[in-house]
Amino acid sequence: MVGPGQGFLESLTPDERSTLWSLGHGRKYPRGATICVEGEPATHLFVLVDGWVKVVSVTADGHETILGLRGDGEVVGEAAGEAAGRRNATMQALDDVHALSVSYESFASFLDAHSGASRAYRHMMARRWSNADAMLRRRAVTSGAQRLALLLLDLAERHGSQAGNVIEIALPLSQEQLGSLAGTSRATVARAFTDWRQRGFIRTGQRHITLIDLPALRTIAG
Repeated sequence: MVGPGQGFLESLTPDERSTLWSLGHGRKYPRGATICVEGEPATHLFVLVDGWVKVVSVTADGHETILGLRGDGEVVGEAAGEAAGRRNATMQALDDVHALSVSYESFASFLDAHSGASRAYRHMMARRWSNADAMLRRRAVTSGAQRLALLLLDLAERHGSQAGNVIEIALPLSQEQLGSLAGTSRATVARAFTDWRQRGFIRTGQRHITLIDLPALRTIAG
């Protein structure tokens, strides 16, 4: 991995992880599986042990907007327990996912009893809110290509693997989905990728993107 941020699960002590595991149920989801559906009753959250999920909202006519990506060590599905008791988004497995399912009540009690875990959870949520705020601010002052470059750099940090002097991002995301995450159109993604491939900044293939020239992408991102 290239500079991965420490997730909630990795921030826990071995005893805290053991206690948390005893409170839930381990579940495995194959790539493409729907983990939960927007609007259904919510009784538990998920701690991602391994794998990545996309958090999406689907309109009545079937249009999908990606709200975020969540990976190893992160907590997902927590918001529904604090709101109306129903899922406010759909979660789907981007690759094979191993997750711990914990009831909201058990998770809250766990945090109350373990101050270190509570701090780790608050830190994770603060970072998530800060990232969301920064994204909203950038949309007002950046182009679609800039935001796409920023997204690729973020994915490289969170999900990339070093391969010599390049970074491989192995996520099965379409150009439309990348555009949704970056707040731009599929056409903008297609034009940017064509330009960046020709200039030797990236390579693209089925289910992966290779970042060849990170300084150039950082310059584009501004």
